[in-house]
Amino acid sequence: NMSAGRPFLACACFFSDNIFVARYGLHVRYRDEEQLRRDHGRALRERGCRSEEEFAALLREIEAEVQRRKELVQQSVERRAIISECYQRKHPQVYTLQDSFLAPGFLEIVRYCTSPGAQLHGLLRYIQSFSDKRIYRLPVFTEEFCQALVDELENFEQSDMPKGRPNTMNNYGVLLNELGMDETLLTPLREKYLQPITALLYPDWGGACLDSHRAFVVKYSLHEDLDLSSHYDNAEVTLNVSLGKNFTEGNLYFGDFSREPTPVPRYIEIEHLGAQGLLHLGGQIHGALPITSGERWNLIIWLRSSAIRNQLCPMCNKKPQLVEAEGFGDGFTETLQDPVPETVDLCSLW
Repeated sequence: NMSAGRPFLACACFFSDNIFVARYGLHVRYRDEEQLRRDHGRALRERGCRSEEEFAALLREIEAEVQRRKELVQQSVERRAIISECYQRKHPQVYTLQDSFLAPGFLEIVRYCTSPGAQLHGLLRYIQSFSDKRIYRLPVFTEEFCQALVDELENFEQSDMPKGRPNTMNNYGVLLNELGMDETLLTPLREKYLQPITALLYPDWGGACLDSHRAFVVKYSLHEDLDLSSHYDNAEVTLNVSLGKNFTEGNLYFGDFSREPTPVPRYIEIEHLGAQGLLHLGGQIHGALPITSGERWNLIIWLRSSAIRNQLCPMCNKKPQLVEAEGFGDGFTETLQDPVPETVDLCSLW
């Protein structure tokens, strides 16, 4: 997992920023106790954290999360080794991308995007656009592939294999790189199929030079995770595909762009359709409303462009403070050039 021979890196803010405190529904930044009280004390009190005992419990929870993040990389490497050696795959074919997995409508979109003279207005004839927030719906997989993938993931969930969770906001889900799906399923999907589409939709966000990703599946059901709080993604572009199964409600909602908040955000709600995907900017604030019945599995692919994020980390909004990472890391690379003038096509320089 190298970008032009360079290893992928992470930003040090991962160990201090965007720590989700579920009981208060709040993302916090944590350096030390004094800073936590100063920056978040008022918001925490408003959400019910009022006594010293409650604050002490919160502090323990945050410090445990920071420690978990510090151990994450090594634990992920260990889990992947165990899974690779011991896990019995139920549907081995789903691990290697084939055109037959992809919806005919999706292949038609890719054909258009890779044809000479392809342009955004032509692409918009093939996909559904929502509002002015640059959110698009398009067919992605066949129903058969979605069913086989969910069946494989359920088989893994029911096994005694070690399991890493996608993040602190989703308790139920699977990290697909740990299952061994990156190289043969997800990387070809990004490079060969998604990038021609994102190049037209998001040229200003590195859509033509997405050089890494992070992919996971999240699961919502009545007795587990029902919904997902407002957040933005550590991605330039996100693809969210509904894999099934049968569920009611649970629509996605989208608000402001994270770097351009407004006093009264305009929200739009979008229904999830089976085997279809939603493409949106990672920085678009969004969440999932509660499902009311059934079970929903979603494939989330955070698509990343080092050409963009090397300038500014999307999670701390600062020049990234680079630290070593494993695999695709968080999609940063050591920059070999001086800062790029804004008028230049970033992708052409990397």
